[in-house]
This record gives sequence, structure tokens and C-alpha cells, in this order.
Amino acid sequence: MANLKGGTRPPWVGLGAAVWLQIASGNAYNFPLYSHSLKSVLGFNQHQLTMLGVANDIGENVGLLPGYFCNKFPPWAVLLIGALACFSGFGVLYLAVSRTVESLPYWLLWLALCIATNSSAWFSTAILVTNMRNFPVSRGTVAGILKGYGGLSAAVFTEIYSVLLRHSSSKLLAFLSIGIPLLCIALMYFVRACTPASGEDASERGHFLFIQAASVVLGLYLLTTTILDDVLSLTPPISFSFIIIMILLLMAPLAIPVKMTLFRSRTNRPETSNQSPTSSVGSINENVDEKTEPLLTRISSATHVGSFRDSDGPSEIDLLLAEGEGAVKKKRRPKRGEDFKFFEALVKADFWLLFLVYFVGVGTGVTVLNNLAQIGIAQGVHDTTILLSLFSFGNFVGRLGGGIVSEHFVRSKTMPRTVWMTWTQVFMIAIYLLFASAIDGTLYAATALLGICYGVQFSIMVPTVSELFGLKHFGIFYNFMSLGNPIGAFLFSGLLAGYIYDNEAAKQHGLMLLKSSVSCLGANCFRVTFLVLAGVCGFGVILSIILTIRIKPVYEMLYSGGSFRLPNSSSH
Repeated sequence: MANLKGGTRPPWVGLGAAVWLQIASGNAYNFPLYSHSLKSVLGFNQHQLTMLGVANDIGENVGLLPGYFCNKFPPWAVLLIGALACFSGFGVLYLAVSRTVESLPYWLLWLALCIATNSSAWFSTAILVTNMRNFPVSRGTVAGILKGYGGLSAAVFTEIYSVLLRHSSSKLLAFLSIGIPLLCIALMYFVRACTPASGEDASERGHFLFIQAASVVLGLYLLTTTILDDVLSLTPPISFSFIIIMILLLMAPLAIPVKMTLFRSRTNRPETSNQSPTSSVGSINENVDEKTEPLLTRISSATHVGSFRDSDGPSEIDLLLAEGEGAVKKKRRPKRGEDFKFFEALVKADFWLLFLVYFVGVGTGVTVLNNLAQIGIAQGVHDTTILLSLFSFGNFVGRLGGGIVSEHFVRSKTMPRTVWMTWTQVFMIAIYLLFASAIDGTLYAATALLGICYGVQFSIMVPTVSELFGLKHFGIFYNFMSLGNPIGAFLFSGLLAGYIYDNEAAKQHGLMLLKSSVSCLGANCFRVTFLVLAGVCGFGVILSIILTIRIKPVYEMLYSGGSFRLPNSSSH
């Protein structure tokens, strides 16, 4: 059977399905929506709540197992495991918050939250690895699109939470435990590996531009409708119409494979018009095959670049024997830009520099996200729905914009993508100082700006790690880098922010620290935390500059001709 090329319908069907699953993978962003119920219904203090936030981030980002499974099993199997984790984890939380089951131990809720949000790692790993392998030449753009939709997921869930579920935490947890697994099971068949194109497709840029424009429209729509629903008293029919329009906008990426199915004959004419007469018979046969090609085609996974069935080649014992007999030369270690194995990458300084820079960016940002409800209450904003929507929209802008801008400059100027991590962390220093000042009227702006800088970290890390260490084991590299998020949450949110908050609340109310479950009010609740975060970002800027200087030659090699060149992989 003929191999599929990049730009044919199946990869775009998979990308359209991946958009929905990427939204579903943002279930961990819902923690601020139901964290207040955990605190009030179950009687937790802020330190206990922030440790639950750490569990939320550990589950979301500890994905080494999904990364390993992506090279051994098809995407649908990885997605199915995520669906089971989502159902079981959020199901336990629903039983606790709805008081269906009384007096569940704290450790069980902590573990349930880890399992629930670990579904995000299974979802995002499967769709990101599969689609970046399907579009290897446009990996930066694909990463920006998928991570952008992931950033919008908080706004999508906020819309559902406020309009359909009427601000009910128990209903939200029931929706997460049942709705997301059903969505995953319905779409997992469409996320599948396809043979990538050997070069750039002329129509590909237009298709990506359409999806990017659709995502921007969706982001603006979600922000606008969330604010309107919060400010105005809308009737139920109007509110439900918001949800219907949102669903239609989410379906926009599927317009590409539909268009390619309905108008496939038109797209083939330019390709055949310049062919020589000797190839006309072959081109006619190809066109006939194209007309009868189904929307989804089974192809041999043995031809996939980085397929989950890829073998690592001969066994190590066979190679050692052959080397001793002189039959083959000893394997050389891969160079940056080629395919690395996991343990080969671990000894590279650039790997750890990228990890630390990413750890600083997302670890500090997630501290604010996990405590966003308490930060708002401390500064006099009791309805944090708009705050979460602003952070989500900013997160989306950062993820999508980071992919677009870095892709432009890496192709035109061979500028390393990490330049943008440097600049955003410089801005994060100023933003944390703005949070610490607690100046009236700055909370909303600071939250939106932080969301943008936070989102850029994701859209830059994903393609950078694949460009430096290859796509073959990208799933493991990506999930190892993602550990920076929960580690940062544990250090900065669990140990620092939660302790300072409870200590300040105890001072205000004259209560014992460990017995305090009351709210803290005023700028002092988080001021020290924000000052520490600003200092950490200063350290991250220095590391990012060092990393950028070190990897500049790699980008000059990969993008010297203005477009991505696949390097010669090392033989291993």
C-alpha cells in the first residue's frame, strides 16, 4: 500500500481530534475552581490545600511511564490508560466533595488527585508525540498549536463550570470523571501515526494558519463570554448558546480534512501540471488512488518515523561481538540535533540547563496558579473566575505566540528558541514584583501577563528538546522536562507559599498555625513568596543566557537553509 505523505487527510484528522483531547488534558487547570470546596467542605488549612496542589502538579507532569509506553504501544492504548486514570481519580474526589462518602483520609484524596491529573500526562504525551512525528518539519508550529489549545482548556472548563454547572464543584468533578473519559474513548481511534512528508508541503502553511486563527477567535470568545456571564445576568438560553458556539469553534480544525476530502481533485492539479509526459500515466494512477482513498487509511507502522514499533536495531551483545571481529565500527555517540537515547542525553550539560530553565519558568508560574483563588481573596477579589480566565487566555497567547514567533525567527535568523524563555523570565521578575506590591487595579493585568510568560515556557521547551535530542525518544525527554512543574510546585507552593500564608493568617486571627483554616487578607499573605519567586527567575535568566549561547551552533546547523533539515542520525 502506498505511503501517506504529509498534508494528506489522515494526519489532519488526527490533529483535529488532538485539539479536543488537548483541551481534555487540561483537567489539572481546574484545581482553582474546586479547591475552595476542598478547603471549606473538608476543613483543610492552606498548607494542606497547597500540598493537594502539589499532588495536582505531580500527577499532571510525571509522565515518564507514558513517554516509555508511546514507543511500545499505539496512541489509542496510551489514551485509554489516561481515560481510566481520569475516571478513577476524579471519581474519588467527587465522592468526597459531594459527601457521598464521609471522612475519606487525606492521603487517599492526595493519591486520588495524583491519579486524576496523571491522565493529563497520558493524553498530552500520546497526542503530542504522535502529531510531532506526523509533522516533523513543522514541529514548532504543531507544538505551539497543541500547547495553545491546552492553555485554553482552563477557559473552556471555566465556561462549562459557570454556564452549564452553575459554579458547582461537585458537578464539575462528576463531569471530569465521566465526560472526559467518554470523549477520549470516542476520539482515540483518530489519533494515529502517519508517514510524514519528506519535505515542506505548500498547502501546509495555510492549514496551520487557519487553525491558529481559529484558536485565537476561540480564545477571545471564551474570555469575552466568561466576563459577560460574570458581569451580566444572562438568561439560560443565551448562556447555552455560548456553549454551542464554543463547540463549533472547537470543531474548526476538522474543516481542513473535510475540505481536503470534498475538494481533493483541485489540490492535485497543480502537482501534476508540471510533470513530464513520461510520468503522466503514473500520475493518473495516483489521482485515481487518491479519489478512492478513505478518510482514514491503515498503514504499516513499520514505515513511520519514530513509530511506536521502531526497534533499537541489533542487540548490544551482537554489536559488541561484531565490533570485536572487526565487522562493524564502534558506535559513535550522537551529536546534538541527532537522536539520543535517554541515558545519552542525561550526561549532556545542555539537557540539564534546559531542564533548570524550564523548572524556573513553570515552577514559579504554577505556584501562582495553584494559589490564585487565595491570592485574589487576599487582595479583595472573591470571585476568581475572571482571574482564572485571564490567566488561561494569557497562557494560550503565550503558548501559541511562542510557537509562531520562535518558528519565524529560528527559520529567518537561526535564533535559538530559548531566547524567548530568557526574555519572558525577565518580564516575570517585574510581574512578581508587581504582585508583591499589591497596588490596587494591577491584579488582573499581572495575572494575564504572567499567563503569557508561563505559556511561552511550554511552547519553547517542547520543540527545543526535540531539536537538540531528536524525536525517536521524544516522549521520555518531554515528560522528564515536565518534572520541573511539580518540583517547582512542591518547593515554591507547598513548602514556601502555604507555610507563609498559614503563618500570616494565624497572626491575623490569633490562632494556632496548624489549626488554622481561615483566610488571610492583605498584601503580606504572599509578599515574601513573590519576592522569592522574582529572585529565582533572576537565576533562571542567567542560566537561559548560557544555554542560548551554547546551542546557537546547533540551530545554525539545523536551519542554515531557512528551513528545518533532518540531520543524519547516529547509528544506534
